[in-house]
Amino acid sequence: MNGQEARRWRVPPKVVVAKCAAAAAVAALAALSGGDTERLLLAGVAALGLAGVALRDLLAPVRVAADRDGVTVVTGYAGHRRVPWEAVTAIRVDERRRLLLHTRLLEIETADDLHLFSAFDLGADVHDVADDLYRLRARTTR
Repeated sequence: MNGQEARRWRVPPKVVVAKCAAAAAVAALAALSGGDTERLLLAGVAALGLAGVALRDLLAPVRVAADRDGVTVVTGYAGHRRVPWEAVTAIRVDERRRLLLHTRLLEIETADDLHLFSAFDLGADVHDVADDLYRLRARTTR
């Protein structure tokens, strides 16, 4: 298999660093709470949440990988699931506009699951990833 037949999309290192820095900053705020129990609890929970998502990015940085045989996606907290191309029922981009927000998610659908990924998960525009997945799938289903 040559390099053009296999692709991987991962969380960008800058995003992981930002999450780790945010967790450290919120933890520092918790430490500086001055004995205010409510502030300490709130900052502590926020720091643990940020640390949890940063840890996930470190444990499973590659969110989607595809080759001529199928696609591998992250499931659960940091697990992986291999899906052969014939089990993929749809690849599409879901776009929604609400107020000032514009969200785009890559959807990889199977008979029993729907896997959703944002540009922050993939380190690339979701339309570009969808196009690459379409091309890879088309090469293997001929």
